[in-house]
Amino acid sequence: MKILYAASESAPFMKTGGLADVAGSLPLALKKEGHDVRVVMPLYSKIDEKYKRNMTHLGHFFVDLNWRHQYAGVFSHDLDGVTYYFIDNEYYFDRASAYGEVDDGERFIFFSKAVVQLMKFLDFQADIVHANDWHTGLVPLYIKDFARGDSFYHNMKSVFTIHNMKYQGIFSASILSEVASLSYEYFHEYGLKYYDNINMMKGGIVYCDLLTTVSQTYSEEIKSSYFGENLEGVIQANSYKLHGVVNGIDYEKFNPKTDPNIDFNYTIKNLDIKVKNKMALQERYNLPVNPDIPMIGMVTRMVAMKGLDLVVRILDELLQENVQFVMLGTGDHEYEAAFKHFEYAYPDKVASRIYFNEAESHKVYAGVDLFLMPSLAEPCGISQLISLRYGTVPLTRETGGLKDTILPYNQFTGEGNGFSFRNQNAHELLYKLKDALYIYQDKNIWEALMRSGMQSKNDWEASSKEYIRLYNQIA
Repeated sequence: MKILYAASESAPFMKTGGLADVAGSLPLALKKEGHDVRVVMPLYSKIDEKYKRNMTHLGHFFVDLNWRHQYAGVFSHDLDGVTYYFIDNEYYFDRASAYGEVDDGERFIFFSKAVVQLMKFLDFQADIVHANDWHTGLVPLYIKDFARGDSFYHNMKSVFTIHNMKYQGIFSASILSEVASLSYEYFHEYGLKYYDNINMMKGGIVYCDLLTTVSQTYSEEIKSSYFGENLEGVIQANSYKLHGVVNGIDYEKFNPKTDPNIDFNYTIKNLDIKVKNKMALQERYNLPVNPDIPMIGMVTRMVAMKGLDLVVRILDELLQENVQFVMLGTGDHEYEAAFKHFEYAYPDKVASRIYFNEAESHKVYAGVDLFLMPSLAEPCGISQLISLRYGTVPLTRETGGLKDTILPYNQFTGEGNGFSFRNQNAHELLYKLKDALYIYQDKNIWEALMRSGMQSKNDWEASSKEYIRLYNQIA
C-alpha cells in the first residue's frame, strides 16, 4: 500500500508537541509492516542545519492561491528507511516559530494544497493520504476537488486524525475564495461553514473518508459538548467513520537500557540502579540528595488543560509531606510564576525549571518516582507512556488516552500500573497522591508497580496494525 503522511511537524526535524512524535514514529512502524510510506511537512527555517545539509533538491512546482502564484520547492531526506519530503517557501516558512503567525490560514492552505499537488509532481499515486489536525484539514477536500477534473486522484482515499480538538484553524470566510481558490459550494453547514467563518478542522472531519482520534476514550468524549469544542454535532454526524487508535511511543528512543540522556542506564532486571538517576537529578536541581524521599515530577506545557490549577491548589498541603517536586516546562505566565513561587517558598523540596530541554526531560522521566498528569483533557498523552517505559509510576486523571493506558492499582488483586482519579477536584488529586505516597513506603508493592509499567506494551506495533486494518477498509 502507498501511503502519504502529511503533518505540520515531525520529530526530529520540528517539534512543538505530541503530533511531531506521532509523525516521527508511526510512519516508521508502517514501513516495518511492508508499506511504502512517505511523510511530507513544511521546510521551516528553524530545522537544524545538520538535517538540511543532507536534503536532496528534487525540483519545484507552483501553487495557485487565487492571484498568488506561489513557489513550492521540494526537498527529500531519508531517515531510518522512511522518505521525508519538505515543501519549501521562505515567504511562508522562514518564520520565528511554526505557528502563531497572523497569516497562519494562508500558510497552511498553501501547504495543504501543495501536499496534494506534490503527489502528481512525484508521480506518487498514493492509496491513502493521512492528514493530521487543522493544518492539513483541507487536504481531504483538495483531493476530492482535484478528482473532479483529474483522474490521477479518482481512487485516492483520505484519513484525517484529530490530535486535539481545541485548535481548529478558524478563519474568515473570505479566505475560501481569496486564498484557497475553492468554490463557495463548500461553504455550508455540512461543509466548511462555521458560524460566519470557515473551520479547517471541520473540513478534515467532513471530507475525509476515515476519521480517527488518538485514543478510544477520546473518540467518545468529543461527541459531548465539554470535549467537542463546539464541533460535537459535526463529530456525531460523522461518527460512522470515526475510530479511536491509541498512540504509541518509539521504544528505541525511549529505552532506559540505552538512553544516552540519562545518567545511569538500567533495565527491568536491575531496577535498583534507577534510584541513582534520582540522586543525580537531586544533585542537578540542588535538592537534598536522599534516595528514600519520594520524588514527584511533571514534564508539561504549562497551560490550564494540563490540570495545573488542581496542582497549584494543593501543592502547599502536599509539600507538608516528606516529598520533593520537580517541574520542567514552559507555558502561561501565571503557572510559570506559581511554580517559581513554590520553588522560592520550599527550596529544599521544589525545583521548577521553566524551560524545555529534550535531554533533560529524559532525566526527569528516569529520575522521579511518581509522574503526575492530572489533565482536564488529554486526547492520548505521551508522557505517561514514557514514564511507564522508565519504570516511573504515573498518577493521572481518568480522561482520554490516560484512561485507556493507565490501569489503577488495585490493593486487593495487586493489578495495575499506576494511580488515577476521576473528577476535576483538587483534593481528590491530593488524596490520591497521599495514597500513592503511603504505598511508596512498601518497597515490594512499589517495585511491582514499576515492573508492571515497564512490562506494559505501548510501542507502535499494535497501533500501526490497527491503522493498516482501517486503511484496508477504505482503500
